[in-house]
Amino acid sequence: MASLALGIDLGGTNARAALVDRATGEVVALERRALARRSPEEVVEVLRRAVLAVAGERPASLGRIGVGVAGQVMGGTGLVFNAPNLGWRDVPLGNLLAGALGAPVRVVNDLSAAAWGETCFGAARGARDVLVVFAGTGVGSGIVVGGRLHEGACGVAGELGHVKVRPPRAGEPPRRCGCGSVGCLEAYVGGANLAVRVRAEVEAGVTTRIVEFTSGDISRVTASQVEQACQAGDAYARQLWEELGELLGTAVANAVTLLNPERLVLGGGVLRASPTLRERVGFHVAAATSRTAAARLAVVDAERGDEAGVIGAALLGSESGT
Repeated sequence: MASLALGIDLGGTNARAALVDRATGEVVALERRALARRSPEEVVEVLRRAVLAVAGERPASLGRIGVGVAGQVMGGTGLVFNAPNLGWRDVPLGNLLAGALGAPVRVVNDLSAAAWGETCFGAARGARDVLVVFAGTGVGSGIVVGGRLHEGACGVAGELGHVKVRPPRAGEPPRRCGCGSVGCLEAYVGGANLAVRVRAEVEAGVTTRIVEFTSGDISRVTASQVEQACQAGDAYARQLWEELGELLGTAVANAVTLLNPERLVLGGGVLRASPTLRERVGFHVAAATSRTAAARLAVVDAERGDEAGVIGAALLGSESGT
């Protein structure tokens, strides 16, 4: 058991717990559970059961548990002070989970965990300066500088989804992000907000084949169905992907220009489901990144998929220190 580490990946709709081989990055055991409810107490109980399913009755024997959560985490405290997709503010997740499991816990942002997983055992292996960007239910990024995870002064470095990409405009309805602000990148590109937008525009009279790919139930629209309509030549879907590709690609290009990574890793459910959007993001990254920052940049797709976060969390939890 000495080579195994225990990690948790807590998203807005699902949670995963896994035993990970620290030497190889192999996921030895994995338990995935849906979040039917999102109160902190109910989520902690879901996590407790998932951990017991993979680690047995003595998770403390594996040492400190790493947790990646889709939210802003105050570095070193385990306090989640804003998790829009969980509806949380100021939740002491680290203390709650440590009490439930009887084991020490390290809590980090889920994209920081994913970035570490991809750097150690994924698409960024061998690189020391890395930017990982995922577009899924929300939008986020993780940063590795000089071979070390960069979390920032407060632990919230990499909140790409909450950079402002569109100021309020006259005659255009503001798109409010789950964080409470207007104009965030996530309010446009995050899968949850994308679905809200498409439903609203269809209900307002937009004509699009997206409706047929949802079997007439627009309330269940996903990025995959927007992609299907785009591939079928639907003008609305094509315009939507071009708009969002430019927004995300330009934001990522600005981050690349600022950070000068050698590896840019793109992933997340929205990009995996949408080859056309992924292509437009790549185009705008190339178009908007400074020439010097792009000179040694390799743009690659994430390799570890949904496992990246839980692998990174396990590795970070098993490291010494806070």
